[in-house]
Amino acid sequence: MTTDTTHILIIDDEREIRRFLRISLHSQGFEISEAASGREGIEMAQSVLPDLILLDLGLPDMDGQEVLKSLHWQCRAPVIVVSVREGEEEKVAALDAGAADYVTKPFGIRELLARIRVALRAHAGAETSLTPIRAGDIDIDLVQRRVSRGGETLHLTPREYAFLARLAQTPGQIVTGRQLLIELWGPVFEHNTHYLRILVSRLRQKLGDDPRTPSLIQTEAGIGYRLMVESDTAP
Repeated sequence: MTTDTTHILIIDDEREIRRFLRISLHSQGFEISEAASGREGIEMAQSVLPDLILLDLGLPDMDGQEVLKSLHWQCRAPVIVVSVREGEEEKVAALDAGAADYVTKPFGIRELLARIRVALRAHAGAETSLTPIRAGDIDIDLVQRRVSRGGETLHLTPREYAFLARLAQTPGQIVTGRQLLIELWGPVFEHNTHYLRILVSRLRQKLGDDPRTPSLIQTEAGIGYRLMVESDTAP
């Protein structure tokens, strides 16, 4: 992946930091998008589909660790945490939550560029190893972010795709409703179960999955959802 096509999303509430990063990275040929809050960052990650995300942990509306957990399942892009928090526990928690790297402020732009190159190379290698998933006549390509039914591409909303991709990561296993609500909408929505019911209803309609006897997305009452796949396609 070359820098002239690489899109980086910066999630940081400090205007001067965003300006510094925007100017420095743009001069290297990167395309830049910016968000000043956690919720805005999650929404932008779904809409602009960046190739890499730079995430500050000290955000005004959400803790950066929660934002990181949401981004991990909603967006395939690697996330580099850029934070003043330098404690070992904070770093371990971020890496456990899916961060590709952790850079402590203040930092030099040459160091950050090197970390970005490493993260992009590692991500490109990991993406090529993802196995397509088949569920009935539905094919889910996690590399191309493409879902098709009988060979015909389905047009899903970002959240519909994120939900389906999340279940496809652990086919046949239950993902709790609370996990899905936090990862797709954020922690303040963890009790809004009707959000999931509406999303699943729309998604089943697009997938041709009979809601009375669903064979693809199965509901475990009071717990969550699972994606049923053919045994030889599960990774």
